[in-house]
Amino acid sequence: MTVLNLVKNRISPQQLFMLSALLVNGGNYIYNLLLGRILGPEAFADAALLVTLLLVLSFLGMTFQLVTAKFVATLPSDQWDVFRNRIGAFALLIGCLLGAMVFFSAPMLQNILHTENTVMFRIFAVGVPIYFVMSVNRGQYQGEESFAKLAISYQLEMWGRLGITLLAFLVIRDHFGALVSFGILVSLVFGLFPYKKLSLAKTAKAPTGLEWSKVRTFMLITAGYELTQIIINNSDIILVKHFFEAQEAGLYASLALIGRVVYFVAWMFVMLLLPTVVRLKKEGKPTGHILFKYVGYIGLLSTAIVVACALFPELIITLLFGDAYLSMASLLWQYALATSLFAVANIFTYYFLSLDHYKPILFSAVMGVSQIVLIVLFHSSLAMVVQLQILVMLVLLAVQILYFLSHRR
Repeated sequence: MTVLNLVKNRISPQQLFMLSALLVNGGNYIYNLLLGRILGPEAFADAALLVTLLLVLSFLGMTFQLVTAKFVATLPSDQWDVFRNRIGAFALLIGCLLGAMVFFSAPMLQNILHTENTVMFRIFAVGVPIYFVMSVNRGQYQGEESFAKLAISYQLEMWGRLGITLLAFLVIRDHFGALVSFGILVSLVFGLFPYKKLSLAKTAKAPTGLEWSKVRTFMLITAGYELTQIIINNSDIILVKHFFEAQEAGLYASLALIGRVVYFVAWMFVMLLLPTVVRLKKEGKPTGHILFKYVGYIGLLSTAIVVACALFPELIITLLFGDAYLSMASLLWQYALATSLFAVANIFTYYFLSLDHYKPILFSAVMGVSQIVLIVLFHSSLAMVVQLQILVMLVLLAVQILYFLSHRR
């Protein structure tokens, strides 16, 4: 009891959430590393594709989470549930439609992405509406700044995916893509808790004093930005899966997994930044110091990781994935640099999104499309794919900084 009291007195809810987020990211890393070691480069390509699709889904779900968080932070507490019911019903509808599209497009996806079977896509499709409802649930906790409950949801999802997938591997030992997809599906059910039940019958009731046109505008703009996140974060893996052989695609997936550690950790700062900036803006207080704090955190973390990847690439790859992936050693620091640049640029974008400044989203969209076009045109080697991303992310970060300086008061 003394230890618990000490923790409560010394650690704020925000700090507790950050510690939890580090653990979640660590668990997700262990999950991916185990997949890479158990399956080998060729089979890992399918598993990495499913993890990439989960990241795509997380960005789409983040639209509902951020919308819920932003407006819960501005509404009086007695209207939170009413708002959540309306957003939740819409999220469920969109999730069902999108899930149906994935389910019935499974044969086409198998053909384009060269996967073992269609079952993995169909199992994944069932989880789409679950993820969107989970995102609304998390958005309310984020907007309320109930970081302990938010942390529990992320923990349950991570541990559920890790445990169920490994158990399925031990029991069945075949069709690993479908097993990975099944583990993802079950983990999303775990992530629903602690769950606030949606009252779909009460969706006609609207919160007073809330202009739904503002909600729709923010949702559309956020969805547009999350689409750019999907493009920038995942288009390279999907394009490599299409243009290169399975062996090379699996090697590249391992490179991406290691190099993206900065970006995954940066998400916890986004979770804290948005409600804080919205609240300070509502109170008429300055917000710039919040941006500087989180940019500083990400900058220090990024520098340390890029330097480590440059100095010890073989050691890092051998420890994490094994000797079969060593051919990617020379590209490790370069991929980490590209991801670090994007992580810092992303903090600027979410900061402006919190303040209802939407031009930085356009900058990201242009750079995201540019990345796809460049990789489609120039993909003679994996090294070229990585170096093109460094170029695009340098331009994006420079533009975001210039925009910030031009609007600084």
